[in-house]
Amino acid sequence: MKQANGFQKKLFDTFRIEASERLKTVINGLLELEKTDDPRKHRDLIETLFRETHSLKGAARAVTSSEIERVARSLESIFASLKKSGQKVSVELLNVLHRAMGHIEHLLSAIVSSSPESTKIADAIVADLEILLSGEAGPTVNRRFSKQPGEKPVEPVSIGPSPETVRIAVAKLDSLLLQAEEMLSMKLAAAERSANLENLADDFTAWKRSWNSESRELLSIERFVDRNAGAGERTGNGHEISRFLEFVESSTTYLTSLEHRIAAITKSAVLDQRSLSSLVDKLLEDAKKAVLFPFSSLLETFPRLVRDLAQQQGKEVDLVMQGAEIEVDKRILEGLKDPFIHLMRNCLDHGIERPEERQQGGKSPRGTVTVSVAQKNGNKIEVTIADDGAGIDPVNIRTTAIKQGLLPEKEADSMTDDEALQLIFQSGISTSPMVTDFSGRGLGLAIVREHVEKLGGQLSVQSTPQQGTTFHLILPLTLVTFQGLLVRVGEQMFVFPASGVVRVARIDNQDVRTVENRETIVLDGEIVSLARMGEVLGLQQFPKPQGSDKFFQVVVVEDVHRRMAFNVDAILQEQEVLVKSLGLQLPRVRNLAGATILGSGKVVPILNVADLIKSAIIGPEVGQALQVLPETKEIARRRSVLVVEDSITARTLLRSILESAGYSVTTAVDGVDAMTHLRTGEFDIVVSDVDMPRMNGFDLTARIRADKKLSDLPIVLVTALESREDRERGVDVGANAYIVKRSFDQSNLLEVVRRLVG
Repeated sequence: MKQANGFQKKLFDTFRIEASERLKTVINGLLELEKTDDPRKHRDLIETLFRETHSLKGAARAVTSSEIERVARSLESIFASLKKSGQKVSVELLNVLHRAMGHIEHLLSAIVSSSPESTKIADAIVADLEILLSGEAGPTVNRRFSKQPGEKPVEPVSIGPSPETVRIAVAKLDSLLLQAEEMLSMKLAAAERSANLENLADDFTAWKRSWNSESRELLSIERFVDRNAGAGERTGNGHEISRFLEFVESSTTYLTSLEHRIAAITKSAVLDQRSLSSLVDKLLEDAKKAVLFPFSSLLETFPRLVRDLAQQQGKEVDLVMQGAEIEVDKRILEGLKDPFIHLMRNCLDHGIERPEERQQGGKSPRGTVTVSVAQKNGNKIEVTIADDGAGIDPVNIRTTAIKQGLLPEKEADSMTDDEALQLIFQSGISTSPMVTDFSGRGLGLAIVREHVEKLGGQLSVQSTPQQGTTFHLILPLTLVTFQGLLVRVGEQMFVFPASGVVRVARIDNQDVRTVENRETIVLDGEIVSLARMGEVLGLQQFPKPQGSDKFFQVVVVEDVHRRMAFNVDAILQEQEVLVKSLGLQLPRVRNLAGATILGSGKVVPILNVADLIKSAIIGPEVGQALQVLPETKEIARRRSVLVVEDSITARTLLRSILESAGYSVTTAVDGVDAMTHLRTGEFDIVVSDVDMPRMNGFDLTARIRADKKLSDLPIVLVTALESREDRERGVDVGANAYIVKRSFDQSNLLEVVRRLVG
């Protein structure tokens, strides 16, 4: 029985791989089908899609996956009909076909089981396909060709294997790479031992010279004794001197032999170390290549994601991808998945305008999002995600930062437009006029930057109003090993990632100048801020180098836009570094990116250059305060909330959530009841349903905004209505947030309320 179960599991695993590859072919074919006007290409694509769905149906039948087989059979019938008729594929049909692909992907993630919910979704998809196949779909039926409740949104879930490769479990490759990387420690240890032996041989040679010198002095003493005593007339002391001199002579011979043996062992150790170093380097390089995947493996699902998001928002968008063939460490691609989804949504939600708005601005009705990947400096890649949309208004960013209390007004006024743009990466900053389940919380881009920096990368933004926005990502090709600069500050050693180091320099104390209360130096004609490492890292305070120490050493580093010099006590060496995480207990430590182990066995922290520059600019105490984000479970200040909901169950749930977080809650059964409470009481925020008797949530919001006394009162709409039109109406009437009940989560609600009222 166990053997049968094991075979069945292997069979399922094989089916997953085959089905995933066929799905990719079908999805890419559907996207091409939507764009082509060439009848011959249209015919070829239909033929390919027919064959792929036919094979998928047969494979699903082999593993008794009835749901996938049923959907694949309907797809096969659709493509057989299109193949026979030659008619062009309608938008309605394409929507259902993409839904079918998304549902099969969801089923593949849990192939051994299905649920009544997934069966219901499959039934709806098959029914829609049959209606469209029969040609009976008219205008009144089109509304049914949309996602059903419970269907999963189409997003990237995994990095697929490259074509023409041996199928091997990714976990096995990861294990091999990990072991190869661990051998780097052996290489560094061997280099340390080899260097120690060479130093020992040098010390021994130097000592032997002293020994030989002293031996010659002893021989002169022997000759003196012989001159003052005739042959055979030596006293007892003379005989002792002779025996000692014989010992010295024999020891000299032994030391010469020992010197040769040490030299031979040292030479062998050096040769072994060089051989081991070469083998480890080659093994590590080959192991890294084994887990290099083309960037296309991350991007292949984004055309469909962009298409779905654009349709949801009533926009027309083309996705252009360049340089997708460049290969990158699989772990970096996996780490980029969520940031890319955030950035892509940002482009479509905040950037690209609707067709009528673009035409009014003299643009093509179709917007364009461009993803470009390029290799940079051999061991880095540069990724740009750009849109030709509305751009980001720096004035709006400054206003939002001031309103949220994240920036003093005086400081905001003195900021350049480029500096203001960088504020979008701070938690709490959002240009969205309204909070929804997709945007507006001001967390997305802050999370994106954090993810990118965890990967050892850098993120920046450029934007021109009405022309578009471009996000720049600089990332390493590989994740775990890199060149590092080993330095000493006091008694502690640190490693600077060499990728962030511009140069090292020796500075005269007299060249240090103070500009706007900050120490600076001049390097290559450029004024560079100077920071004291001991102060920035919270180590013991070091006095300014002066007096007998005429010079001091600095390491000049830079992130995307800033350059800074840090003084250190010693610059030791550059070496390859194997990154070790700080463990689950310390997932994020300010100024540190991890740790490494030297050949001597000493553990040394690896510095986070971006953090280090921030800490130097804003000060270590302030920096630490900014790193502490409010927990969702913290007790809120005693604020008053009016909950408006006609369902007693939903009303009780909302009241319980808010009261457990420390808010004072009053409830109303509809909009009319809510207006009565608002006229007789004082509230800090309104949380309301939309679909209610007597006065719905939209009308209630409009009434509140029209009342001079209540016009600034924050309003959160929590509703089952999730269409684009409903969201737009929520924005139009003046709601601050729009939370869809289908994706409702109590932490989301508390986060939104806390952001709006504290």
